[in-house]
Amino acid sequence: MIMKGKEKKEEIYQCLNCGWTSRTQKGEMPPDHCPNCLCSIHNEDGEGNECGGILEPVGIWVRSEKEWEIIQRCRFCGEIITTPATEHDNQIKILSIASKPISSPPFPIERIEEMTKLMGGSTEKGDI
Repeated sequence: MIMKGKEKKEEIYQCLNCGWTSRTQKGEMPPDHCPNCLCSIHNEDGEGNECGGILEPVGIWVRSEKEWEIIQRCRFCGEIITTPATEHDNQIKILSIASKPISSPPFPIERIEEMTKLMGGSTEKGDI
């Protein structure tokens, strides 16, 4: 079928990290990060120099009940930035990143009682 009048043209967005693609309407801004893997391209570092590294998600910042930010670190220069999470983002990926400190703590979980005592806390149940 041929459409007369205004013709909608689509542009393809492709993530350079995972290869995920989506269509955007002509003139519509592409996403500032990939909704699938939550990565983006680091265009400039903090000093205004071109970088070109991949910004990968390393954490989630809950600013308020309705505002979540994705914390990204550049694989090339190490700069850390934040970008707003959107309703189009992969919710499983966001929850996976947010729960990583709980599922993989930076200390041996077997030593939590010992560490609590060293910090002056009580390990007895009910001592709150």
